Amino acid sequence: MKDQEFVEYVVKALVDNPDQVKVDRRVDEMGVLITLDVASADMGKIIGRDGATAKALRTLLRVVGMKNSARVNLKINEPEGRADNGGNRVENVITPKVEEDEIGGQSYMPAYNTSDIDAVMNDLKSI
Repeated sequence: MKDQEFVEYVVKALVDNPDQVKVDRRVDEMGVLITLDVASADMGKIIGRDGATAKALRTLLRVVGMKNSARVNLKINEPEGRADNGGNRVENVITPKVEEDEIGGQSYMPAYNTSDIDAVMNDLKSI
């Protein structure tokens, strides 16, 4: 399974609005950058508590990348504003950001220890 297809498959399974999931893939000298856009109402599901879901997704994506001998990074774009309970966007509200390193004007997550993969797999089994 390719990295972009992997992200799309997993994210669409997690969100309430799979038709609003957009996954873009770009290759440059730094490796592969997967950019993810979801409905504002689904951001919490993608980020997870304390960023746990986003971290797990990034870790699994790195494993997929290692299988293909590529460095793969995931950037989750924040939607404009945030969703209210009805899924409508509310303007001028600060939404939480997942910490990322800035490298050459692009966002990349820091590398995770390979021991994190076992913890992620255990977390996924409990879902």
